[in-house]
Amino acid sequence: MSASGTASAASLVTTIAELVRATRDTGIRRIIVRGDLADAPSIRLSPGQSLQGEGDETKIAFAAGTDGLQLSSDNRVHTIRLDAAPDRRAIFNDTSVGSLGRIELRRVTPTGRGQILARDQVRGGHVDVNGLDIIAADARGETERPRGYGVYILHGAFTLWNMQPEDDVVISADLVGLSAGRSGAPVLGSGIFVSGAGDKGGRLTVKRLETEAIYSDGRIAPGTPDQITGGVFTVHGAHVDLVRNRGPVVTYGVNDMVLDNWGVVDRWIAEEKITSYGPSGIGFVNFGIVHELKVNAPIETFGQGARGFNVYTGTVNLAEFDRVVTHADGAVGIQISQPIGRLIVRRGIETFGGTGQSLVKGVVVTLSAIALSIKPGGSAREIEITGGIKTNAPGVPPIEHYGAIETLRVTGGFVAAGGGFDKI
Repeated sequence: MSASGTASAASLVTTIAELVRATRDTGIRRIIVRGDLADAPSIRLSPGQSLQGEGDETKIAFAAGTDGLQLSSDNRVHTIRLDAAPDRRAIFNDTSVGSLGRIELRRVTPTGRGQILARDQVRGGHVDVNGLDIIAADARGETERPRGYGVYILHGAFTLWNMQPEDDVVISADLVGLSAGRSGAPVLGSGIFVSGAGDKGGRLTVKRLETEAIYSDGRIAPGTPDQITGGVFTVHGAHVDLVRNRGPVVTYGVNDMVLDNWGVVDRWIAEEKITSYGPSGIGFVNFGIVHELKVNAPIETFGQGARGFNVYTGTVNLAEFDRVVTHADGAVGIQISQPIGRLIVRRGIETFGGTGQSLVKGVVVTLSAIALSIKPGGSAREIEITGGIKTNAPGVPPIEHYGAIETLRVTGGFVAAGGGFDKI
């Protein structure tokens, strides 16, 4: 059936059989789906084909136990809902083709994972996303995971990973309007995961990574020190011009970082609240390079050892925060272990917990919930805190300083509400 009168150019499909035939006809460039198609097998778009829904209610539901839509190269998918089981891939790519070409996703709403990998024969291409709302996904079953700093990273509801070992293999991307999970119903594993091959090897260059609301839970078993997730995770080998979190980012589980960087980010801007509920979650943790970080809403953590902001490796040239609050034992407010540039907090740092355990580089250690901690090797050119530095538990000082600070300005004072100035 033709939507335009030219069967070789476009095809309107209303049944699963018509859909399967259209995807196998390389003469059809545009496939238009009408209605609600159920129990579909896994389908593959041929190179150059596009798939679109006729209206906003168009849906393809895939058969139980199968992956969904496989992309090859130069494919466009827009205005459609794709439903697979949460632990299956609603969207994935054929790694036997030489290049992704240009992959475009527009206004796509999946249940199930989105996964695009540059491995096997794939040695180039570009991924363009503008509107990808992942309702539910479970990425915990993927066992091939990036590793570094003593931990493995669980895949995301959306994973874009250049796995090629050669330095000259570059995948580019522009990723806008990504969301995952729902409040109280998070995706399982990481939320958004973008990565190159490592500190060496294939690279991923991203113009923009812009997210709406992200809710994720790794469901990592308590006492597991070598696994982590991230609500939004830029992994090693990724270079991002701009990360912008337009909606809230929330993580719920053990070792679930909210925002995590192992790569290189020129500018990272968070416009809504950053929240961690699980043990050893961190609001923002940096192991790479961030030139400019601005968090324009509060960072708040509730789990044991869940710190607000950490720089363990790499550096941040400018880090500017609205407010940082932690509630549990071992939950340091801000901890600096490497040289950074300027650190600015506009409405203070406050902790409520005492001493407890927390995960640091794959090792569980004991920390006190100090509001501002400068560790040996840590330094800052300038630190400016407005709104004070405050702890509330007995015996926890507001600041510890074993590094170097060129300029420190604090308005609102140092407050140890539970006593503890004698420990500074």
